[in-house]
Amino acid sequence: MRFTVLGAGAIGGTVGSHLARSGHDVLFCDVDPGHVAAVEAQGMRITGPVGEFTVRAPAVLPAGLPELIDGVVLVAVKGHHTAAAAEVLRDRLAPTALVVSMQNGLTTDLLSEVVGRERLLACFVNFGADVLEPGVVMQGNVGTFRIGELDGRMTDRLREIADALPYAEATDNILGYLWAKEAYGAMLFAGAVSDLSIADSLEDPRFRPLMLAIAREVLAQAPVTPMPFDGFDPEDLPGSLTRLVAFNRGSAKSHSGIYRDLAVRNRSTEVEIQLGPLTGPLTGYVADLIRAIERGERVCEVANLELLAAYERLERLGRPLHAVVAALPAPPRAKSGPLHGMPVAVKDIIDVAGSPRGNGNPHDMTGAPAGSDAPAVAALRAAGADVFALASLLEYAAGAPHPDLHEAMNPVRPERTAGGSSGGSAALVAAGVCPAALGTDTGGSIRIPAAYCGIVGMKPTFGLVSTAGVTPLSPTLDHVGALAASVADAAAVLAALTGTAEPLPVETPSRPYQLGVLTDQLADPRLDPELAAITRAALDRLVVAGLELADRDGAVLSELAGCLEDILMVEAWHVHGRAISGPDAHPELFGATTLRLLRSAADVELPRREAALARRAELLPAAEGLLDGVDVLVGPATPYAAPERTPPVDTPEGEIEGIFSGPYNVTGQPAIVVPCGLTADGLPVGLQLAARCGDDAGLLRVAAAVEAALS
Repeated sequence: MRFTVLGAGAIGGTVGSHLARSGHDVLFCDVDPGHVAAVEAQGMRITGPVGEFTVRAPAVLPAGLPELIDGVVLVAVKGHHTAAAAEVLRDRLAPTALVVSMQNGLTTDLLSEVVGRERLLACFVNFGADVLEPGVVMQGNVGTFRIGELDGRMTDRLREIADALPYAEATDNILGYLWAKEAYGAMLFAGAVSDLSIADSLEDPRFRPLMLAIAREVLAQAPVTPMPFDGFDPEDLPGSLTRLVAFNRGSAKSHSGIYRDLAVRNRSTEVEIQLGPLTGPLTGYVADLIRAIERGERVCEVANLELLAAYERLERLGRPLHAVVAALPAPPRAKSGPLHGMPVAVKDIIDVAGSPRGNGNPHDMTGAPAGSDAPAVAALRAAGADVFALASLLEYAAGAPHPDLHEAMNPVRPERTAGGSSGGSAALVAAGVCPAALGTDTGGSIRIPAAYCGIVGMKPTFGLVSTAGVTPLSPTLDHVGALAASVADAAAVLAALTGTAEPLPVETPSRPYQLGVLTDQLADPRLDPELAAITRAALDRLVVAGLELADRDGAVLSELAGCLEDILMVEAWHVHGRAISGPDAHPELFGATTLRLLRSAADVELPRREAALARRAELLPAAEGLLDGVDVLVGPATPYAAPERTPPVDTPEGEIEGIFSGPYNVTGQPAIVVPCGLTADGLPVGLQLAARCGDDAGLLRVAAAVEAALS
């Protein structure tokens, strides 16, 4: 038979060489002049574990093809060159000529538009082949090779071509094989964003859920029954990973052609033709990362694969908790830094370039995108973090969800709230989606959800982290801080936000840490008795671990808490009042509970804020004095465990929710919550530590010791 091979690379070169070796008339055609010249001069050499041989067959550039092409044309170009290959064939095919697509991806429609569907067949080829140098192709294995008619008929021409092709078998479901290859190919694209081998990326348990989810996403779109091949079985995806690892470990081709295009050849891949037609978030995230690498914005490294794994968790774990506002595909970042590759979510009240500042409000979520990052977000990117998602929040961080938006729920107990207002950030961290997230805190909005969800929540010293690019609620009380899976993660994020070195030294302290226990908080009748008992038990464990406790009467903190409401209400009205009662007011855009709160703020006159600030100034020295002789203050984080829903601030439950967290917004002291136990029905309980203003590093060191003692 006569064969013309368009694309004499890995697949075309391998198949064409076997055909020529079997005595068929083969003409190679390729766009690479060096490859064509090498084949003309010394033949096509096939090397590798399958066999070593060289064939002599003519090779031409496209311009050298005959005016009329007869026989069988094997189209083996990269998928994104399909249109160009089709144009080479336009008006050049003899009436009896047939065309066989041997490509990855769903390219048959592009070819059939030019050559006609009636003369087109398709192949599924799973050789581990690669071009090593001009004129030399490595065949790494003998995998599945199927050929079929697009309509599934078993025709004489199909059988004749199948008999000629090496290793090929005719099938009545070629599209089923191609869709199965789409799923496997999507996994290969995912693995190619790293520098891991195919087998390693499929075997690593960190990426197993990602690979399975990608395959499921693609297979769910198949209009035909996907077919098994070489260990890949659409009906047994978990087992497929194990079998595919073994298959690829037995191949001389360790990395995919996609990886070689990205990392070795520095050329574009088949991403548009293979992943572009697919729907679904995960393949979209993969495609965006591939494009970023093609543009030179990223390099192939494991951090990219870890980011894809975070996206998979975002979809699987974060969205059911209503914790996600938006995913941010292939986020720009520095190529190195102390947070290199750390996925970080950002509360959707902080500017992220290209996204609206949603504020937990449906109207704002459809607004104009931010033109630049808030300084806190820019600092994360400069440290190498992947700012990959926007997290949900209570409306304007004011204490209630908008009625048209779901409240973020608690990963520990999904029928309970994650807390507010940084509930989405807390839920994503607690669910294991990402190790850290940014939040804001005006009266406990980082620390309360951290306590409810059983994670770490750090409110730094007032003014340490810029609040520029953040929707204010009360500028005197607002803080930007971190929610994190551990104190170390919180410390790393804070170091990046402030441009300082890692604030957690590894050396053992020269003396035991001294903790001032706020006995009045433990005795507060508003503290749930079970939480009080859990907190006392945690303190006992700290003593056993070698930390030293001293009693402190924190009554002054309660007095300071009394200043919070007047400061917050006056400033909140200053921020939002014009939108409610000004000349361009649109009160209907606010949720009813938020609107009720803000309207009540209109009744708080400015002198009350001034009096509260004056009273704060009077009380601050006494508050500072509580830390004399101790490193930190310690007490309960919240008066109760996570309720079913966040209580509005003007309800009895809402009024006391921040009694332990709010004082430190008034003083501006750094405060952190670490998990310290569980209630009888499994709800997390938090312990709150606070230090002197400016001693954030010292607070984190003590918190790390407390975390270790309680873990």
